Amino acid sequence: MEQEYEAVFCVVNAGFSDTVMTAARKAGASGGTILKGRGTAGRGAEELFNITIQPEKEIVMLVVPQEIKDNVLREIYDSAGLAHESQGIAFSMPVARAIGLKNTTKPAPTPPSETGLDK
Repeated sequence: MEQEYEAVFCVVNAGFSDTVMTAARKAGASGGTILKGRGTAGRGAEELFNITIQPEKEIVMLVVPQEIKDNVLREIYDSAGLAHESQGIAFSMPVARAIGLKNTTKPAPTPPSETGLDK
């Protein structure tokens, strides 16, 4: 059975959660939760990925309909991935069960010629 929702998590340097949320909204997400965090990666990770690790982090958590998950991840990566100052990493996990969520993605508007309103 396919899951209805996916949880998307993105860890970015402090101050870049708005960048992540803007990208997620562009892909159809309606909102998220931002947590403060602290990274613990050592010198080995900095050398491996050729990046400087800032310890202060923000974690953006979103629950999105499964059908937009890939678009949300792609927009986040394009706007806030490792190649950017935010140095974000993102991943998703299936949501087995959710209570209190409403699928708020907006369907594409129907062209006027199909509604009969243009006559």
